[in-house]
Amino acid sequence: MPKVDQCLILAAGNGSRLVSSSGTIPKPLVKVQGKPLLEHIMLRAREAGISKFVIVIGFRGDAIRRWFAQRPLPGVEVTLVENTEYHKDNGVSVLKARDEIRNPFLLLMSDHIFESRTAESLLQQPLGEGEVILAVDPNIDTVFDLDDATKVRREGDRIVEIGKQITHYDAFDTGMFLCSPRLFDILESAKKNGNCSLSDGMRKLAKTDKFRAFDIGDAAWQDVDTPEALAYAEMVFDQYFSPTALTEGFANV
Repeated sequence: MPKVDQCLILAAGNGSRLVSSSGTIPKPLVKVQGKPLLEHIMLRAREAGISKFVIVIGFRGDAIRRWFAQRPLPGVEVTLVENTEYHKDNGVSVLKARDEIRNPFLLLMSDHIFESRTAESLLQQPLGEGEVILAVDPNIDTVFDLDDATKVRREGDRIVEIGKQITHYDAFDTGMFLCSPRLFDILESAKKNGNCSLSDGMRKLAKTDKFRAFDIGDAAWQDVDTPEALAYAEMVFDQYFSPTALTEGFANV
């Protein structure tokens, strides 16, 4: 498989559950340890080998455009895609990027921070025709917010069930996917009334044995979706998410 160098980041949602901490700032620009979440995600993806970013924006997309205009990021190529239907589920945001992506790609959420070594390992996994590989956390006793976590049930390395409400599970969805471009066709076929979630598409993939799990072991990640999760990310950041090579941001790239 050719080296994967393109990443799709979903940054369109309105982040309603974080609004008491973010105010009018779009969630991707909410700061952790002085840097916007979006910058943390891009830094770690860049460290893992990504050089091209497609970022889907929606709610307060103008603010994200201004942030990029004011902070050029050397060494990376950034394409911003507008999703005016950002009130719909995240599968719609993925589909908005379809015209920008032709080859296997890394798919990330703008509110999930992670270790760059995890993304690097995921990118090295062999991806079969039409497959999606999800990085999963098997440590089900240590998740910060169990109710909010998307659960996964595996059989071997195959994911057979995914969702927030499933009762039998053995891992969590970390929000990091290695994707075949066939994902776009799957999401299109999963649409109902013009809407679909990423999990809707993944459930369809699971039925054809095309949805695989990559176990991240003890690696750290955190979904920053609520004020409590934001406070927790700030508290554990230095322990898990502060690689010295990236402390100066893209200036070191």
